[in-house]
Amino acid sequence: MPEREYTWLPRRDVLDFEEIARLVEVFTSTGVDRVRLTGGEPLVRRDLPRLVELLAANSAIRDIAITTNGVLLEEHAAALKSAGLHRVTVSLDTLRPDRFEALTRFDAHAKVLAGISAAARVGLGGGLKIDSVLMRGVNDDEILSLLEYGRDAGAEVRFIEYMDVGGATNWAPERVVSREEILAAVEERYGKIEPVREASSAPAERFRLPDGMVFGVIASTTAPFCRSCDRSRLTADGLWYMCLYANRGLDLRGPLRAGATGDELRAILRTAWNVRDDRGAETRLALAGRAPLLPLAELRRDPHLEMHTRGG
Repeated sequence: MPEREYTWLPRRDVLDFEEIARLVEVFTSTGVDRVRLTGGEPLVRRDLPRLVELLAANSAIRDIAITTNGVLLEEHAAALKSAGLHRVTVSLDTLRPDRFEALTRFDAHAKVLAGISAAARVGLGGGLKIDSVLMRGVNDDEILSLLEYGRDAGAEVRFIEYMDVGGATNWAPERVVSREEILAAVEERYGKIEPVREASSAPAERFRLPDGMVFGVIASTTAPFCRSCDRSRLTADGLWYMCLYANRGLDLRGPLRAGATGDELRAILRTAWNVRDDRGAETRLALAGRAPLLPLAELRRDPHLEMHTRGG
């Protein structure tokens, strides 16, 4: 959860839906064909289904997904489906209401579960995923119960190693539950698991239980996949980040609002992407005495350093 004191983006800097759709058109003209709306919490953006409609009208996009905390999902699931949304990922780190409130500072656990049910009910269940960040001594005793909940909900659970990014000011190496530990816990309970062989640049390694159930592990901390990563992030105010660990992004709002043509914007993207050499997670892994990425004071000075701003 981000820190209690937020530094908000100035409203005048936030892209409107048409500006977002215009930039996405530029990205898709360079080969991008998948878009995920994330945050922060995307469902607090008023009329979000309208943005989904604009994106769905772009024939180059073959997959539109959203990552949400699920609190408002029950309210919006039907409209999002009707607008053209394909898939939903819900962030859920615990099945215990008291633990949920301690982690998120909100008493909204029942709303999240209702949102997951609503997504399946309106027809978004085919690509429904649950992302669970595991932290030692916090929720690492829920690996099996989260898997079983995913089975009952018709969702694929993905366990994520605790990452030292943005607002993770309490991160420490000993709090990371590693990929190996996760797989060992699952195999001890269910028996031999098999990797799912597939050609994919997705961040999760997928595994199949003996009964056919599939789950995933995102081992960004102990086994970074920087060299195969093809993802980038566009913030609400138009900064383009080519790495989750990057300290700064490339301003696309400025040239967009200055009237740059599609060709000019494409040239900006291609030039930056072609010289990209980000290896943030690999660099962090090699550090001795690894500590949180950023101090709290620095996060308060620049909201773009928080993961809720850049979509972590």
